[in-house]
Amino acid sequence: MAQARVLPVEELIERARSLAEDGPRQLLGIAGAPGAGKSTLAERIVAGVGPAARLVPMDGFHLAQSELVRLGRADRKGAADTFDANGYVSLLRRLHRLEPTSVYAPAFRRDLEEPIAGAIEVPPAVRLVVTEGNYLLLRQSPWDEVRSLLHQAWFLDLDAGLRLRRLTARHVAYGRSEAEARAWAMGSDERNAAVVTGTADRADLVVRLTEAPPG
Repeated sequence: MAQARVLPVEELIERARSLAEDGPRQLLGIAGAPGAGKSTLAERIVAGVGPAARLVPMDGFHLAQSELVRLGRADRKGAADTFDANGYVSLLRRLHRLEPTSVYAPAFRRDLEEPIAGAIEVPPAVRLVVTEGNYLLLRQSPWDEVRSLLHQAWFLDLDAGLRLRRLTARHVAYGRSEAEARAWAMGSDERNAAVVTGTADRADLVVRLTEAPPG
């Protein structure tokens, strides 16, 4: 992985503001391994830029739990093939070409562990779409098209030990036992993290924050 630059969140917000000014609409992708703090950073950037920005997470394209069970993939939820990658790419195409009406994106509810359709409105006035997720820089089809639709892509790096502690705590918070949470974080999550870390070279910027955001 390329050497990470250590930057404060405020500088990244300024970079995002400058990108938004390039208009008429820009797409910023934030990639990183599970537990790196992508969603928190993306939320802070969107809040910092203001009404001209909207957050559209990749996680809204999780396959439903019933479909994962049918496909035999429920035990590795979060892997690249447990998402509707074609649906995500199609949405990014629509957002990239700036349609004259609102585009609606799905969201992922962690309390339900399910995606919710039509939860995020992106009106034509939005100049910056921030999307975050593990697989934005993946080279395999159909994920490989995502990078070409992003005007900028950043990779968020974080100390592996801290990242694992965050993931374990997150799984406990959503109902797993301590042992189950640790096993999932060290197993499925770490296998996914190895895949994601190998894509960092496709980013415009690899960054570590001066103060790591909460997981």
